[in-house]
Amino acid sequence: MSFFTEREWCDSTLSGDTFRRDVLHGLSQPEKSLPCKYLYDETGARLFESICELDEYYPTRTEIAILRQNIQEIASLLGPACHLVELGSGSGMKTRLLLDHLEHPSRYVPVDVARTQLLESSARLTRDYPGLEVLPVCADFTANFTLLDSGTTQGRTTVFFPGSTIGNFEPREAATLLRRVARMCGTDAAFLIGVDLKKDPELLHLAYNDSRGITAQFNLNILARANRELAADFSLPHFRHRAFYNERAGRVEMHLVSRQSQAVRVDGREIRFNRAESIRTEYSYKYSPNGLRELAARAGFAIAGRWTDERQWFGVYYLLPRT
Repeated sequence: MSFFTEREWCDSTLSGDTFRRDVLHGLSQPEKSLPCKYLYDETGARLFESICELDEYYPTRTEIAILRQNIQEIASLLGPACHLVELGSGSGMKTRLLLDHLEHPSRYVPVDVARTQLLESSARLTRDYPGLEVLPVCADFTANFTLLDSGTTQGRTTVFFPGSTIGNFEPREAATLLRRVARMCGTDAAFLIGVDLKKDPELLHLAYNDSRGITAQFNLNILARANRELAADFSLPHFRHRAFYNERAGRVEMHLVSRQSQAVRVDGREIRFNRAESIRTEYSYKYSPNGLRELAARAGFAIAGRWTDERQWFGVYYLLPRT
């Protein structure tokens, strides 16, 4: 028998009031910014799936190749009757690699903000994995949320955090996130986490400035979302996508740059832009092996497994609580 349980979808962290508050706060700062989580509405989620298929965007296919090559060892470390929680589950493509090889997984809890994609993916997994309990949670995992629990499990809880999403957080914030999620999932919870590694800046430039302009559409969609949901009047042609590698900080930065001096109204409030002034929409930190080890230690974890590709472009790490 398959199980597919919906929880209450009206998570307060996803409310229009929260979006309005965060947008107005970010745009009122001397250096304007918007939280990258708002890139992922339903339109943004679809565009990101398209980005993952681009030739220039190496992280997705590289991470999948690493998982496929090492899946037996990874599944053995996760152990039998695993309770799998996934942060930012998306379409669930990488999840299937795990579920196909785990020994009698007890439960799968995908957590994502894109409700339609989350429900569709969960329904497919329920159909394809009879007997697996699927408990989708539509929530912003950067804030506190409730994990629906239908009973105890025998296996360890492992939090699957693929796609190098951890890079969207400044290192101190990333450590705080890992600690908080671990507290929610239990004192012995482990992490299986995908990490983009430092590499040639030209490769990073191509990955975030694709020739088809899909990343630019993805970035600009956050302004279109503000127009739809906050009665804003951003003219998208008056902004351009810019992404670059900040080598000193070790991160790719994604911005929307004003092409001219202009004024925009958001929820009745006027926001002024100078020509060439930008809105920062995303950080994507790249780690060295030592940098990831330091992050894990700061969060209270030790590296118990590490797998990478032959070019050392991407890493998958298994983290256990330090004893």
